[in-house]
Amino acid sequence: VQLQASGGGLVQAGASLRLSCAASGRTFSRYALAWFRQAPGKEREFVAAINWSGGSKTYADSVKGRFTISRDNAENTVYLQMNSLKPEDTAVYYCAISAAMYGSGRDDSRSYDYWGQGTLVTVSS
Repeated sequence: VQLQASGGGLVQAGASLRLSCAASGRTFSRYALAWFRQAPGKEREFVAAINWSGGSKTYADSVKGRFTISRDNAENTVYLQMNSLKPEDTAVYYCAISAAMYGSGRDDSRSYDYWGQGTLVTVSS
């Protein structure tokens, strides 16, 4: 299984970015996906998750109303649309795929068994 994240970059506060994560090696449509992030000197934290069908989404309180997770099962890709970015959103963002089929999309990193390489998002003030 491989996950390839892309779309990070350097932006100013208030700007938008869309992250993408392309997956291969697993029947994509049967698995939940998630985004986590890790800021310098901090623990990795949950950002958003989407269940296998795309019908259920979960967000961290810090990103609710600003970030949107979505998936395209035909393209085997999960997205994270990030609007109204803040300096505190600066981090390496990782996508992950759930270990179990037909999962609900949880905020627990132990639910995911494969991770992308990460893409850096830097938000300047």
